[in-house]
Amino acid sequence: MTSQPGTRHAATGASSAQPGSRPDDYPDVYPNEHRADGNHLGERSHDGRHGAPRRGQDAVDTPAQAGAPAIADPAPLGLAAFALTTFVLNVFNAGIIDNAKLEGVVLPVALFYGGFAQLLAGMWEFKKGNTFGATAFSSFGAFWLAYAAYAKFVLPGIENQPDAYKATGLFLLAWTIFAAILLTGAVRISGALAMVFLTATAAFTLLTIGTLGQDTSITKLGGILGIVSAGFAWYTAWAGIVNDSWKRTVLPIFAVKSKT
Repeated sequence: MTSQPGTRHAATGASSAQPGSRPDDYPDVYPNEHRADGNHLGERSHDGRHGAPRRGQDAVDTPAQAGAPAIADPAPLGLAAFALTTFVLNVFNAGIIDNAKLEGVVLPVALFYGGFAQLLAGMWEFKKGNTFGATAFSSFGAFWLAYAAYAKFVLPGIENQPDAYKATGLFLLAWTIFAAILLTGAVRISGALAMVFLTATAAFTLLTIGTLGQDTSITKLGGILGIVSAGFAWYTAWAGIVNDSWKRTVLPIFAVKSKT
């Protein structure tokens, strides 16, 4: 790709901007946020050596992340891992595939993608200074690891107990509460992320009620909402990938603007 006015030379890091041109073509996620040195988050400092190119307005990462150019945005990975694993499990919960013996396909996906990959995304979010992403991805990575362990090692030993459903219901109830907590933070980040956790909270709620009440119709409804949540998570991950690749807003995530 040919160099355009306003791009940085790879070898020197210097800007080739023409007089009067903007330093970068992409606004910050939150343009009103400033760093301690007076520069916008994600903007190059005056000597052209520090900071990173501005991100698109609808990039998934936060202003704090824009100042860490050495690490790619881990949010699309975390969201994609959440989405795919949630989708596969809830196809069974919704009754789209009703052969219980086939549910074993969920375990390797939960272990390697929903579990390990999402947990890694959470660890990288710590490095990028994103408290919400670090907490959400690390926790849901652990959720899928715990689910895989529960389904493989614990449930077979208690499933013959008449009240075994209570253990599963308690597991789901605890994660319902946590998903609701994340929702309160997601609404201050973006509309797309808020929809991910709104539908996830609703899905967990219905799955908990269906399990504790032993009502398969409510469980199926929870499974449908889980698939919807996976769809929103996939969209948000897609937006993060496409907007970063094109260096402009292609798919909006309706980022919440900073008031400061």
